[in-house]
Amino acid sequence: METITTHKISKERFLDVRHHTELICQSLQPEDVSIQPAEFVSPPKWHLAHTTWFFEQFVLSEYLQNYKVFNKDFAYYFNSYYNNVGERVLRAERGLMTRPTLQEVLDYRAYVNAELAAFISKGTTEAVFNIIEIGLQHEQQHQELLIYDIKYIFGNQPSFPVLDYKIQLEVEHGPQQFLQIEEGVYEIGHKDEGFCFDNELGRHNVYLHDFQISNQLVTNSEYITFIDDGGYKNFNFWHAEGWDFVQQNGLEAPLYWHKVDGKWMHYTLNGFVEVNGDLPVTHITFYEAFAFAQWKGMRLPTEFEWEIASSKFNFGQLWEWTNSAYLPYPNYTKVDGALGEYNGKFMVNQMVLRGGSVATSKNHCRPTYRNFFQPDMRWLFSGIRLAK
Repeated sequence: METITTHKISKERFLDVRHHTELICQSLQPEDVSIQPAEFVSPPKWHLAHTTWFFEQFVLSEYLQNYKVFNKDFAYYFNSYYNNVGERVLRAERGLMTRPTLQEVLDYRAYVNAELAAFISKGTTEAVFNIIEIGLQHEQQHQELLIYDIKYIFGNQPSFPVLDYKIQLEVEHGPQQFLQIEEGVYEIGHKDEGFCFDNELGRHNVYLHDFQISNQLVTNSEYITFIDDGGYKNFNFWHAEGWDFVQQNGLEAPLYWHKVDGKWMHYTLNGFVEVNGDLPVTHITFYEAFAFAQWKGMRLPTEFEWEIASSKFNFGQLWEWTNSAYLPYPNYTKVDGALGEYNGKFMVNQMVLRGGSVATSKNHCRPTYRNFFQPDMRWLFSGIRLAK
């Protein structure tokens, strides 16, 4: 029998994480929370409910005796991709749900918060606390996705609304330098005692050749030069798949950019403003990052190069595309059941990003964290660091 403990996770930390999700949404109106302008965007109301369902499904319903679910239909409405726990609303149809209402979702959050806070205070086993920890990390991931989705919703409206929750990129001061990393055998993967996701495990050796990596991200002014030099019109810089994507979608600049009276403007959550050439370029696909690197006569680093070099530069403003496919590390083990679906089943047709962004919870900005997206995604806060 496992020992009961009360010290693994505090009630206060749980409630702080939960409150932060609502803080991001504080300036939203009821009309904002159900809209889904693209399949890859989830409505804010869905995020608020899904992160709540996670705790109800995997903790309260499993481990709290005589727990009464808030609404038996919510598991169908707000499951995301966990096949092990039943049917669900299709992702593309999340924006069709005007019901349950926002107030019902907020009541759901309050109900689960109260039940789980009391559950935490009484103590439970380390194994159950580990599931709660995954739930908190999962909610923090959704906080970032929530910011992406709100920006996409607002950025496709003619009024370009401003969000009260402020995030802002910063200029990287000082000269750009290319840092030299010597060839050799290096260890990759998580080794500290703190939390990590299963895709960071399987610490292993890799051999790296000599390489150089920039101490700074690519700026908007550098990217504008690429545009002006015909970067979006020269197929020689692009993967065939990337070139097809550019042609089919009419790409001429990063997402949210608009040419107005000869000036590049773009939508930020702080308003519609002129592009600041000194800030890092963001909202680009892997295809665009690769093409820019080709145009510069350089390349993107692999995720292993990035991890080894990361102690030599600052990171955390933008997720940085690497030239590594998202694959399991040696000895990667997928856990049984629904939580085993969290990372492992996505290890195909995706590229790895490293570093974190201004929308990322700071405890997720670690050198071994492996983010991953399809190469055509650009609504995330993505950027470019060059290597050669």
